[in-house]
Amino acid sequence: MSLRIVFMGTPDFAVPVLAEIIGQGHEVVAVYTRAPAQSGRGLAERPSPVHAMAERFGIPVFTPKTLRTDEATETFVSLEADAAVVVAYGMLLPKAILDAPELGCLNLHASLLPRWRGAAPIQRAIMAGDAETGVAVMKMEEGLDTGPVAMVERVTIGQETTAGELHDTLSRLGADLMARALAALSRGALNFVPQSEDGITYARKITNAEARIDWSRPAGELHNQIRGLSPFPGAYFEVDLGKGPERVRALRSTPAEGQGAPGTLLDSQFTVACGDGAIRLLQVQRAGKGAMNAEDFLRGARLAPGAVLA
Repeated sequence: MSLRIVFMGTPDFAVPVLAEIIGQGHEVVAVYTRAPAQSGRGLAERPSPVHAMAERFGIPVFTPKTLRTDEATETFVSLEADAAVVVAYGMLLPKAILDAPELGCLNLHASLLPRWRGAAPIQRAIMAGDAETGVAVMKMEEGLDTGPVAMVERVTIGQETTAGELHDTLSRLGADLMARALAALSRGALNFVPQSEDGITYARKITNAEARIDWSRPAGELHNQIRGLSPFPGAYFEVDLGKGPERVRALRSTPAEGQGAPGTLLDSQFTVACGDGAIRLLQVQRAGKGAMNAEDFLRGARLAPGAVLA
């Protein structure tokens, strides 16, 4: 049985989920997304990825700045949705909105709840060195990612996996999981289990300060930081390339043998000493340039063993 769905999402992560819902034959009566953001040199307004896709399918799009007004509630209620599907929308839903759909509001969250509730679960899982994560479908409550969980899919996090790679894997997996959840919901067969009170962690937003590499930290922690922040915002260091300190993003790395003063370049393969051990940088990116092989960068930058990265 097809359902009347209001879809609420904003970034690329949510697009496959919306596509799968449409493909399964559900009636998406409206899409809610964040308002277009200014970007580029001309600061032109660019609609969110979900907004752009909704327009391609001719689905009405709403971009309210808040849902906490009588007008917003009336608009939402008037859509007469059976259920709402929320994927990385970027706004908390007030009780009046949560209570409006007859079958409730389902959220797809990119973690194994209750671990990594909050804004940046993919990055935090990698930065913490987790060996496993996944996606979960839960029924939304007023609390932050506190609702009961209906379905979960797990994935292993490889030791070299980046946040970008994990993002794409979980997005595809989540689209299939949500489609199965809606099919069960339409049959009255979607069952929810309260989250455990043990193991709760919060995935707070990534700050700019966290992106800077502190070479005095252990190599394993820095490797996790680099891959957890790749490709965005990108862990970075500074080095003098002849015109003063320049910021360089580290996009890929691997643990390596070696020791020395933290931040010291140990060889021509871009092995850098850390507070404990060393890492080898595999891919880097200068400001305004494309990503490149780290060894090629070293040759072009004329950095020799003994140089110090800050």
